[in-house]
Amino acid sequence: MNANLYHVLGVTKEATEAEIKSAYRKLARKYHPDLNKDDKNAAEKFKEVSNAYDILGNKEKRQKYDNNEIDAEGKPTGFGASGFGGAGGYRSYTYNGGNPFDGGFSQGGGNFDFSSIFGDDIFSQFGGERGFGQSARRARKGEDIAYTMRVDFLDAARGAEKGVIINGKNINVKIPAGTMDGQTLRLRGLGYPGVNGGSSGDVLITLNVDKHPYFSNDDLNILLDLPITVKEAILGAKITVPTISGKVAVNIPPYASSGEKLRLKGKGIKSKSGQGDQIITLKIIAPKVKNPDLEKALAALPDDNIRTF
Repeated sequence: MNANLYHVLGVTKEATEAEIKSAYRKLARKYHPDLNKDDKNAAEKFKEVSNAYDILGNKEKRQKYDNNEIDAEGKPTGFGASGFGGAGGYRSYTYNGGNPFDGGFSQGGGNFDFSSIFGDDIFSQFGGERGFGQSARRARKGEDIAYTMRVDFLDAARGAEKGVIINGKNINVKIPAGTMDGQTLRLRGLGYPGVNGGSSGDVLITLNVDKHPYFSNDDLNILLDLPITVKEAILGAKITVPTISGKVAVNIPPYASSGEKLRLKGKGIKSKSGQGDQIITLKIIAPKVKNPDLEKALAALPDDNIRTF
């Protein structure tokens, strides 16, 4: 793989850690195999993007990649930022005797560690101290899986459990009461398996909450606009209204004004962080059909001075 890892993620070499992470997440969602089952190239692109982030998303690996110490696959190149040994060409190293892989080479009296060029793989065939004989590959956590789920407004408000299939697994997702649009749930250990004994990645589920025909919410409070007639506004009335937990009867006080608010205590969202209310905003709706009797009655009413401007 000779691709430029920055080009793979669509960022510049000056990109910040946050910009690299953001670019990776977008591409991981775009090419995720579960979302592109009919695209044979998606899995390869997903693998390429994940490999690029594995290096550029790690501060130490990124620096080595920028210094040309490792290639696009993370393998040691044997060269530094200025070529083998830095600017000015090759350096001269003298063998001082002893174990050639235990600091036996030096320049100007300083020991030269071959692992900085060849990586730890060169020592895997030798026994002894300094980790000789141990596996050169370290454990690595598996990749996370990004998933998007649409959620009904009432399920998000009241809480629910949904079954989904992610990466070939049947997963029950518990949606907590009070879930907000755009909230992300993390299911630990349900992502791709780790490498060399590393832990599995996580599943990250972004929830898109559908709008409701008449409910909305403000944090834990449920909001409802309630249309009432002119008669109900003047004489008062008892009206049955919906809540997220069922229907209740509400008393509209006589001479209610449009925009006036009624509060139903404890009828909002109940979550670990608290209990909300339902807030009803009255909306007086004029009749659509001409009514001479109503016009005559209203004309007989006195003109109250309700305007202060």
